[in-house]
Amino acid sequence: MTSLLKSSTHGLLGSSSEAASEEARRSDPEVVAIARRRQFSGSEKRRLLAEAERCKDAGTLGAFLRREHIYSSMISGWRKQIGMANQAALAPKRRGPKPDASARQIQQLERDNARLRHKLERAELIIDAQKKLCVALGLPTADDRSGDA
Repeated sequence: MTSLLKSSTHGLLGSSSEAASEEARRSDPEVVAIARRRQFSGSEKRRLLAEAERCKDAGTLGAFLRREHIYSSMISGWRKQIGMANQAALAPKRRGPKPDASARQIQQLERDNARLRHKLERAELIIDAQKKLCVALGLPTADDRSGDA
């Protein structure tokens, strides 16, 4: 059975040298050790976008994308990036000193500190009122209990 397959494969490929090269290609695949994504510089992106803009005829854009091994989504993403960069360049700049992150954190901590101090004062007032009520009613207070023990 295998000899039949080999002979039919040999008949399809033509000569024995073609069969050997076909077998060598299948047995020795090229494997990249670490796959890496392609990264395009800004100038490459601009060049590819300009060339894509020149593709007006039917089918030329597809041929261009296949030739450059890029996707149409990459082109549209780069167009958006350029649009956002242009908007950022034309946006008005905020004037004055830039806010400091540590100064903002210090202000937040000072607000928290003031809030906690206010809460502590209210708690102390409530505790004093409870002590006075215990004295007025003749009930033992926490201070009296700790002194008796």
